[in-house]
Amino acid sequence: MFNPTTSVLILVDYQTRLLPSIHNGESVVDEALFLAKLTRILDIPIFGTEQNPEGLGPNDRRIRGCCDQTLLKFSFDATKNGLLELIQKVNPLNNQVVLAGCETHVCLMQTALGLREKSFEVAVIPEACGSRSPNDKMLGIARMQQQGIAMLSTEMIVFEWLQNSRHAQFKNILQLIKSRVLKD
Repeated sequence: MFNPTTSVLILVDYQTRLLPSIHNGESVVDEALFLAKLTRILDIPIFGTEQNPEGLGPNDRRIRGCCDQTLLKFSFDATKNGLLELIQKVNPLNNQVVLAGCETHVCLMQTALGLREKSFEVAVIPEACGSRSPNDKMLGIARMQQQGIAMLSTEMIVFEWLQNSRHAQFKNILQLIKSRVLKD
């Protein structure tokens, strides 16, 4: 189970020049924003990454606004560009990472595998992930699952973090989830 005191959320490469070519890109961003909103209510750290922003542009401003800090990277695996140090700086006990981002089969997958290799417990939120090709997204998810990385929905991770209905933020989060379902 993922614990709010040992978890972080990483939003990988929701970059302005990349997003227009991501299959269902706007719904991927919407899901990431909803995930970030609920994560913020629970006071869990949120970090972003940007892959070569000179080439791919900065993260979408809405995503960037959700992040406590954004890590500039050139390696597809963000653990090779300071992500581990960033996670540990916030709380040395953080050993659970929830990931969402683009592209599922490249930077997101390589970061997930890099974190797993470093003994982190990793979960991915597929609805908040995207690739240019749906097939590449599917293959990236399959590869991560084969490596023991959990695939969870936004509600699954948030309710794990809440742990019970007596949590101080339970009613607020439940209301947001209910109001969102009614809109869909």
